[in-house]
Amino acid sequence: MQENRNRSMKTNHILLILISLVVIAAVAYMLTSAESPEAYREKIEAERERQYKFIRFNVESPLTEEQKRDFKELNFYPIDPAYKVKARLIPVENRKVREVPMTDGSVERYIEHSYAEFELGGKTNRLLLLQSVSESDMRNFFLAFADETSGRETYGGGRYINARQDGKNSITIDFNLAYNPYCAYNPDYACPLPPKENILNISIQAGEKNYKE
Repeated sequence: MQENRNRSMKTNHILLILISLVVIAAVAYMLTSAESPEAYREKIEAERERQYKFIRFNVESPLTEEQKRDFKELNFYPIDPAYKVKARLIPVENRKVREVPMTDGSVERYIEHSYAEFELGGKTNRLLLLQSVSESDMRNFFLAFADETSGRETYGGGRYINARQDGKNSITIDFNLAYNPYCAYNPDYACPLPPKENILNISIQAGEKNYKE
């Protein structure tokens, strides 16, 4: 009887040790897998370098060959992690297809999918997430927005972010990755304009600035 009791206590003790080890491992994983400020900065800088090389060298670049010869760099705001926000996803009721106006007067069709609601600039903001009617991955969204910097420090026709859902009811919006549409470099291109819901009355001093020849 005493032997069984000792064996049971020993088993419980081993189980407690194993559970403790699992908890410690989980906490350690969370701490080590979190992105460090240095790693985040390097990721943004790498994306900006990729963007520059595409605009400068790619055959599908919106720049003319003459523009490419004089092209030296893209202009960005300093990287600021405060402009990487976690937003709540609020589904649009009765989703429908919207004809989004283009800079040349034509339209492009997108699905009004969800609103992304987040805190920034001391207030609650909301942006409409659109989805291409031909999009195969339902986690990918097109986000076009304008803000108080538009037409001054940034392109007047707004900027874009490629947003991807990363939670059941949430999405990360990183304004440090905001980029200019092709028509910011070459007016021969037609680009979707931000919907009225996405004209923010705060300054988004992050991402790409206006292109100046």
